[in-house]
Formats: sequence, C-alpha cells, structure tokens
Amino acid sequence: MHTDADHLNPVSGEAHGLFVLYPALSQVLPSLATLGPAAASIQVPAHTVLFDTNAPCQGFPLVLEGEIKVSRHAPDGRSLELYRVVPGELCLVSSASLFRSTPLAAQGISTRATRLLLITPPVFVQWLEAPVFRNAVLGLFAERMADLTGLIDAVTFQRLDQRLAACLLGRGQALALTHQQLANELGTVREMVSRLLRRFEREGWVELSREHILIRNSQALRALADGQPA
Repeated sequence: MHTDADHLNPVSGEAHGLFVLYPALSQVLPSLATLGPAAASIQVPAHTVLFDTNAPCQGFPLVLEGEIKVSRHAPDGRSLELYRVVPGELCLVSSASLFRSTPLAAQGISTRATRLLLITPPVFVQWLEAPVFRNAVLGLFAERMADLTGLIDAVTFQRLDQRLAACLLGRGQALALTHQQLANELGTVREMVSRLLRRFEREGWVELSREHILIRNSQALRALADGQPA
C-alpha cells in the first residue's frame, strides 16, 4: 500500500480538527504531542486496501477525511458490507482484533481519497487506560452491534427483492451503480441482482442502462422494502 505520511503537529489546525472529531484523544497518554512519527497522518487514494481478513492488525485507524468500507468476503467471491467508518467514528473490527490479539475478521477499503491516523497497537492499549477513551471504544461496540444485528435480520429474514429495493432508495433518482456493486453490497451474486432489476424494470419502477439505474417509482420500491404490496 503506497501512502504519503505527514507529521501531525499537535498544535496545528489538523490536530485541533482531530480533537474535534475524537474529543477523547485530549485525555489519553501518551499524548499526540509526544508520539512523534507515530502521529503521522496517512493519505491514501480511493480503493486502497487498508487492512485485510486474517491479517494481523497493524494499528487502529482514526479517519480525518474520507471513508473506509468494512466488508466480509466469501470464498466464492461474494462480499457483504458490514459498515463504513467516516471521520469521528471508530472501527469495530480493528478494535476487536487489538482487544483479543487476533487476526482481523474483515477487510477495510477506502471508498474515496482518505486521510487517517494509524495508532500502533501498543499505543492503543495504553490509551485504553484513559476512562474517556475506553468508554468511547465500548460505546462503539454497542452502536456497531445494533447495526450488525439489523444487518443480520435483513440477511436472514428479508427477501432479496426487499433488500434490493431498500438498497436502491436514498441515493437520489439517478444511480451510477453496476449490478456487481449492488450484489457486493447485498452479499449475493450479480445474476440474482440483474434478474430482480429486470423485474423491477418490467414493473415500471426503474429504468436500466449501462452502469446506471433511474428510479421511476420510489413509492413502489419503498412499499416493497417495507414488506407491503407495491
């Protein structure tokens, strides 16, 4: 992974922005001011693999700009998005790996140009001694567990057509998405998504073109997503 690292001056505007995003960092030891090269921000382009399944955790990411998508991948090539990490949020998979000293359970990829601070495992362990930081991490576990429980319910109990309808909503009327991208988000295969999208098109709910989907009837999609007659 090619990265450009810049020292994070603890009195700089960037460091101040980091404290705004992560207030708990103002009370941790060692402080950012004493970390030296360990407080280097990293700039990566879109689609950079930041960590991978079954690899050792190299550090705890704090996102300053951009976004990280965290996903699980099956041997047959399918993937399921678990959650995304944006500035001010914490990564459940990384913290769980560091807590238990076990390999990472998912993959993290930048969805766009991303700037982050990567806290080394020894520093992360020291920071956990600060109650405010430890409470922030434990609060993350509670929030992410609620998100993952909802995801499990959707995968287990909702039909794929309902999940696809819900996936299409909330992105605007014109979507620049491939069938494969939707399949990856839903944890299924492209052929199933294409079949359902053609059904949606026959119903007049969407209009399909190459790598684009135009929403024609969002109300019908919403009804389907909610399990109601469309």
